[in-house]
Amino acid sequence: MSYQVIARKYRPQRFSDVVGQEHVTQTLGNAIAQSRIAHAYLFVGPRGTGKTTIARIFAKCLNCTDGPKVDFPDDDPRCQEITEGRSLDVLEIDGASNRGIEEIRELRETVKYAPATSKFKIYIIDEVHMLTKEAFNALLKTLEEPPAHVKFMFATTEPEKVLPTILSRCQRFDLRRIPAALITKHLAHIAKLEKVKIEPAALDAIARGAEGGMRDAESTLDQLISFCGDKIEEADVLSMFGLTAQNQILQLSHALLAGQAEAALRELNDLAKNGKDLGRLVSDLLNHFRNLLIFQVSKGDLNLLEVSEVEGASLAEQSAGATTDALTRIMEVLSDCEMRLRDAASKKILVEVALLKAIEARNAVSIDSVLQQLQNLRGGSGTSTAPVASPAPARTAAPASIPTRARPAEPVKAAAAEPSKLAETTPASATPANSGDVNLDQLWNRLVDAVGRASPFMRSYMLEAHPVSLAKNIFTIGFDPEFEDHIGMVDNARNHALLQTKLGELGHHGAQIKFVKAERPAGWANRPVEAAPEPAPSAPAPAPIAAKPAANTPVQPAKERSAPAPAPGSFDKEEFKNDPLIKKALEVFKGQIVEIRG
Repeated sequence: MSYQVIARKYRPQRFSDVVGQEHVTQTLGNAIAQSRIAHAYLFVGPRGTGKTTIARIFAKCLNCTDGPKVDFPDDDPRCQEITEGRSLDVLEIDGASNRGIEEIRELRETVKYAPATSKFKIYIIDEVHMLTKEAFNALLKTLEEPPAHVKFMFATTEPEKVLPTILSRCQRFDLRRIPAALITKHLAHIAKLEKVKIEPAALDAIARGAEGGMRDAESTLDQLISFCGDKIEEADVLSMFGLTAQNQILQLSHALLAGQAEAALRELNDLAKNGKDLGRLVSDLLNHFRNLLIFQVSKGDLNLLEVSEVEGASLAEQSAGATTDALTRIMEVLSDCEMRLRDAASKKILVEVALLKAIEARNAVSIDSVLQQLQNLRGGSGTSTAPVASPAPARTAAPASIPTRARPAEPVKAAAAEPSKLAETTPASATPANSGDVNLDQLWNRLVDAVGRASPFMRSYMLEAHPVSLAKNIFTIGFDPEFEDHIGMVDNARNHALLQTKLGELGHHGAQIKFVKAERPAGWANRPVEAAPEPAPSAPAPAPIAAKPAANTPVQPAKERSAPAPAPGSFDKEEFKNDPLIKKALEVFKGQIVEIRG
């Protein structure tokens, strides 16, 4: 008798022999026992998981002597005919080579005839997704209402290519990838029957390389027996198929988690020199970090993982030195590398860069954490999400060399003054906020102070703007043509809501905001933003006035008038660099100042 490969020699001949697909075999067995046999079945799953094998066994159960029944005798002549492929009533058709409408028309003509010797005429169409759309449509009516003696069984690896109208007329069974532990057990049984000694580590390597396909695992074992004889070791499996040993995967993952870039690159270089498949290496490394992540999330539950005892102990050791976020970021880097590796010309360089990125990714800070720290910096509070102004010592006027936009925002104490004290310190020219005649200058200064507590960045833009009007409950804010581009930066819903809230606090509820381009009024360019009024001393000394102010210019406190006005365009870069807020931002982002523009 001619030699038979292991995959055919040990092919399952009854439902009890099928490995890892109990959810399918048990359902079909119950359907036979209850006489609930459908007219069309579709078996879906990856290659080598038993689709065609289950279809043949099902055909034996239907056409065996005194059938249908699950427990048919091995020496049943009708079952032997199906096993050897010579049954006239069980026709296996290759969908790839018989995919046209002419072949389907011929099939439609033959289904009319009764079976020769068996109870059913069974058509097994493999790779049915290869049929053309026209062929599917020609089969549609026959598939929906076939003669009572006809059964259809389809097998495919790509069910998405099968027409929905075909799928709706079939009972669908999805076959799963076979777990590595079951593949290892089945291969050990075959090796015992073949009288071959094989290391458990070698069986694990074969099962890992099969990726859930029993046929691939059996073909690999057959090839190894031809290569090694009656004794197979793990090194033989690794060298023949370019696989990486499990301890090498563990060493490489340990180097990544420990941040040892040199050790990781050396390990990769050794693997590449020994001819390891880099694509498979990245895939194995990604799978290891996936196991590590699930081990952490499940708090050490090994029932969710398909790992050996040695690998389980390594997972427990490595999980103590990595966080869940770090593992997730490392997996993202490796996943991107695996996807790009297929088209890469220099695969080794791409993997080297990916390993270095993975080392950096373990210490990366998420954008949510950065935003939270920035929010805390703005509000001066480490617990509150909303910025809250904290008391700070009052400063004198800012140095004249620093432009207004570069000054750090500070809270103004007088905003919470009592009404009686406000009445004492409010200039006589100002009118109450709820009156028809509003002092825009005073309202603007108070609004800038209030907005500055909540958003220092918005305050910096407001210092370059000026009030235009407050009419019909619309507060118009103008930007000089020089700063026209700032309108697009501030004119958004968030800033509108902030300004409306602060105007409401100042007595103008429901006011709408409008930004426009408008020339600054005369004398506004050098006008500093007034600090909130402070209680006057008991015996104030009259301040010398050099010249009478313009009619539309508000009176300024003496201490501010004594300071020289900042020259337009002047800017002290060193003062800006030393600002505490700028220093803190550089520390959070781990950055550096490249260029400063006034």
